[in-house]
Amino acid sequence: MERTKAILVDITKCIGCRSCEQACKQVHGFPQDSEPKLSPTALTVIEERGDKFVRRMCMQCQDPACASACLVGALKKTSLGPVTYDASKCIGCRYCLVACPFNVPRYEWAKLVPFVKKCDMCYERQVKGEQPACVEACPTGASTVGWRDELLEEAQRRILADGSPYVKHIYGSEEAGGTSVFFLSDVPFDKLGFGAPPTEKMPVLTANALGDVPTVVLVGGGLLSGLYWITQRRAQVAAAEAEQRATNSQKERS
Repeated sequence: MERTKAILVDITKCIGCRSCEQACKQVHGFPQDSEPKLSPTALTVIEERGDKFVRRMCMQCQDPACASACLVGALKKTSLGPVTYDASKCIGCRYCLVACPFNVPRYEWAKLVPFVKKCDMCYERQVKGEQPACVEACPTGASTVGWRDELLEEAQRRILADGSPYVKHIYGSEEAGGTSVFFLSDVPFDKLGFGAPPTEKMPVLTANALGDVPTVVLVGGGLLSGLYWITQRRAQVAAAEAEQRATNSQKERS
């Protein structure tokens, strides 16, 4: 994997001002109303977990399951880091919704011509050397953007510093094979609603599962063919017997 950009979210610094939410909505032209959960018009949200504020957004996986599941290449991992979406290629199969281990992509169910919506880490802005809108709007430095390897080092420094309050884990460093969005917290991540996906890359698990498909298809196909032959043979025998009975009956009447 080439050197890529990433975002580090420090939950201990988030004050729940929702500036990131509003900045994201403004950049994308969405209604400014705050929403409690990710939606087609809310690509990042702040969830309240007790006295903590937790950002939700696309994790920008290093080897994204959504892109692996996409039949037409509408989703792809860019060399810069973000996972982007090309609506012109999308056929609406929604496999990406099922594949994502973080339950991120949202579908525009209410529209006649629906598309998938997800954060792309403001890819176009980053290409121009600008920060993602959410990071730029954060007043406390709870969200920062930088090179992935450097942000991992910074997160590790914070965890290992004297008197550090942080849980000794960088969420996103291992989950689903690694992501480009990281979280630091002073509360166990499972208490904040974070899932625990496998540490192995999701497409690898998919490939292993699909590796058994030829065997299943061959064996299953063979069984179905056998059942079809038996069924057809029974029908043929029954028809022949009926024809023979009719012939015998006609002879008897003669």
